This record gives sequence, structure tokens and C-alpha cells, in this order.
Amino acid sequence: MVDATHISFAASDRSYFSLLKKEIHRRAEDAGMGIDKLNALDLVIAEMTSNLFKYGDGGEILMGLIENNGNPYIEVISIDHGPGMLNPEKMLLDGVSTTNTLGHGLGSIQRLSDTFDLYSQPEWGTIVLSRIYHKAKGNEKKIVEVHPLVVAKPGEKTSGDGFLCIQTDKYLKMMLADGLGHGPEANHAVNEAAAAFRSCRDYSPVETMRYIHPAIKKTRGAVINITCFDYRTKIWTSAGIGNIAARIMGPVVLKNHMSYNGIVGHNIPGSMNDQQYAGTEYNRVILSSDGIKTRWELNKYPRIHKHDQTILAAAIYKDQARKTDDMSIIIAKIK
Repeated sequence: MVDATHISFAASDRSYFSLLKKEIHRRAEDAGMGIDKLNALDLVIAEMTSNLFKYGDGGEILMGLIENNGNPYIEVISIDHGPGMLNPEKMLLDGVSTTNTLGHGLGSIQRLSDTFDLYSQPEWGTIVLSRIYHKAKGNEKKIVEVHPLVVAKPGEKTSGDGFLCIQTDKYLKMMLADGLGHGPEANHAVNEAAAAFRSCRDYSPVETMRYIHPAIKKTRGAVINITCFDYRTKIWTSAGIGNIAARIMGPVVLKNHMSYNGIVGHNIPGSMNDQQYAGTEYNRVILSSDGIKTRWELNKYPRIHKHDQTILAAAIYKDQARKTDDMSIIIAKIK
């Protein structure tokens, strides 16, 4: 089933921290994580919530169960709106603290994590990323890294946004769909689109969209972007219908991909064309649903290009002042 990739837990109330830790533990255990990894996860959550209590302002933890092509991991992202750090690297050293504590928190999270990253700005806040793999972290040889962040509208049990990615030895093909409205009916539209996407044998995003269209006619419909990357030609190919924003980015160039008007499942243009972008110029694609304001700029996040792409997705998510819709940010980057 296609649904939110991450669950949001409010972490501004200390009395809620033990329940938060138990819920994340339960979800990781249900997903098949072993006892040693669960213990590490418990300690990571304990350190994150402790830091949020001391420094955060309206703290939040996102927890995701990422399949990762058979080598699944738990991804935990701590987000705060606190004072931030002038020198984040220094704060990773044991014994460094601004509140007269032992100063082991961030260092402990780093040691317990299979993947760790930290991003902070003074007067902006801090994001801490921890990934713990179910098994030993493999040396994953990927041509394109894909980092999804899909969070359901507050109060909903399912997300009206959905993301699906297929990778073969020849290409990557990904779809971000936003079902009309939100909740179960929107989620149903997205899952019907996902089923058609999986069964479509055509590489072309436009032809795939045409294949999905009749398959979801009995649903609310959805707005969709489909983007592919050919490993041999190093070319991105993209097409969108509706208000899924797509930015095609390179080190020195940026394009906003233009979508067609319409709703897949209800009305789509008779004439559509795939748009192509050379991977030698554009090494990154960022897709986002309309829960994300489109006017964010990378220059607001200095030096973030040195960090894990999920940190960038979390930074964009963090700066959305009113989270009143399903929210999706998908980042695909050529390694």
C-alpha cells in the first residue's frame, strides 16, 4: 500500500516523550527490527527528545520505515525551531554543552546510528537525522539516490499523497501523486494510480499517465508527476498533470518544470509531450505536492548541499508555517 513515508510526532510536551518512544519502538518492532537495533533506536529517541526539551521550540520528530530495496531502515528526524548552533561540528564532541550537562547527547546519537547527519543555523533551528538499518548497512551502489518525505495531514490516519519508485538495472521511474482532497478516499485514488503505475511497461511518463488515467476514473482522481532517469543516456524525462511542483536542478542551473492542466482520472490533455533534461547539467530533481509552498529557495540553507538530501527535504518541510494538508517532498539526485 502506498501511504505516508513518515509519521509526525509532536515533541513539545515532556510528559508525552515516554509514549512517543513506546510508539516508535512498537512500529519498528512490528516492522521486524531485532532487539539490538531496537535498543539503539530507543536510546536515539531518548537523546533526541531530551535535546528537544532543552533547546527546541515546538519540536517535532518524524519517523519513517524505509524499504530500501530489501535492506530496510528506520529513519528518525528531529526538527526544532530553537536557537540553533553556530558551530554544529563542535557540538558533536563529547563534553561540549551549552546547558551544563554532560554533553554526550549528539555524540551518542551519531555513534548509535548507521547514518547520521546534523544541520543547524543560528536563530533558525536544528535538524538531526538518524538511520538505523534492520541488518548491517550495505555498500549500496546506486546511480540515483531517492529520498522521500511524505507526511499525512494532521488528524488523518492515511495520506492523500503517495510516492512510488521503480529502479531496474536500466532506469529509475518515480511517481508522486496527490489524490483530490485528503484522507481515505484520496489515498484510495493514489493507490489505484500506484497499481496502474506498477503494471505499466512503458518508460515514457506521458504514456504512463495515459495508462493510469482510465484505471482511476472511478476514484476522486489525482494530480501526478512522473519522472524517469535513463542510466545509459543520463537523461531525465518528466511529465506532470496538475499542481505537483517539479524543480530540475544542477550546480549552476535551475528549471521549474511546467505541468499540464487537468486531473488524472477525470480530464487530461489530448496532446502531451515528455520533457527531457540532461543529467550532465541537472543532477537533482525535487518534486513536491501542494502542501509545500513553492517559493522556497536553496540559498536560504547555506552549505546544505554538503548534507544528506533528506536533511534538505526536512528543512523545506520545517519552514512550512501551516501544516494543514498532506505534505510531500521527493528528492532524487545522481550520485
